Amino acid sequence: MLAPQNHRKPIELEEYDTDLLTVNENPYSLIVWNDEVNTFEWVIQALIEICKHSNEQAEQCAMIIHTQGKYAVKQGLYDDLKPMCDAITERGIGATIEILSES
Repeated sequence: MLAPQNHRKPIELEEYDTDLLTVNENPYSLIVWNDEVNTFEWVIQALIEICKHSNEQAEQCAMIIHTQGKYAVKQGLYDDLKPMCDAITERGIGATIEILSES
């Protein structure tokens, strides 16, 4: 049996332009840095409480931070990420905000 034909309307240029704008809507990354001082549990707790990550997401971020040396745990607008960055650094965890490079 043949699958029914999909009769979607073609994407209009206006819709495409909106999609492109959405891609650049969050131009900053909150980077958390690895160190030899903070425990996995402390970093995971910070990501859950400050960045509103799920436990699983926070654990995965902590593992990437540990193995790669740093990881972008959140993307967004600078004004949204700045208080999170400050709260993380107040806990003694290294964090910075970086602008996403345009590819």
